Amino acid sequence: MRQYLTFNGGDSRDYGVYISGQGAFNAPAREYELISIPGRDGDLTGFEKRLANVEVTYPAFIYTNFRQNIRDFRSFLLSSIGYCRLEDTYNADEFRLALYRGGLEAEVLSNNKAGNFEITFECKPQRYLKTGEIVTTLTASGAITNPTPFPSAPLLRVYGAGTLGIGSQSIIITEADVYTDIDCEIMEAFKGTESKNYCISNSGTDFPKLTPGLNGITLGTGITRVDITPRWFMV
Repeated sequence: MRQYLTFNGGDSRDYGVYISGQGAFNAPAREYELISIPGRDGDLTGFEKRLANVEVTYPAFIYTNFRQNIRDFRSFLLSSIGYCRLEDTYNADEFRLALYRGGLEAEVLSNNKAGNFEITFECKPQRYLKTGEIVTTLTASGAITNPTPFPSAPLLRVYGAGTLGIGSQSIIITEADVYTDIDCEIMEAFKGTESKNYCISNSGTDFPKLTPGLNGITLGTGITRVDITPRWFMV
């Protein structure tokens, strides 16, 4: 079976492009602040910093109609602005958020009918699990289990007004407007295009995360339902 990728809703097969997977399993580095102390062996770790972006490179091949296919595929890649969804058939249960910045050098074969090249994407560090796109709905207090070793930043749709508890953290919604969407990754509350930041507050300095393992979900008085898109990820 020939392997392929999809990017920003486009399928590489539509351009006659197939891939191999040498770069499909790359992992990001974690950044640390390292502190050297004179006379002491080794470095100490200061603040733990973020997971860095990672480059993912796919060796790619076009077997027929190379001139037309490479032109169309290159135009498609460069027309995709910012981070877009990237999937490949090597990791069918995952997706990345990636951007394509350009640069493509091809080796042309068989009288310009075929050729090979590399496609390099700049990717966010997370390998998002497709199971993390499945919505969990609670109409009473309950729990949700994070199956990964990484805390995730969920998308919440909260119906009603009151206090929503997530593990040891909580969000207070002060205005009932059927529902309020709270994106814990971008730290914004909204309904459609209307900002709702003014009607929420957090118990801590950050938006809630779903930590590894069991997370209790408490629907306080006035909260009738919560839809949780958990966004599980691996790296």
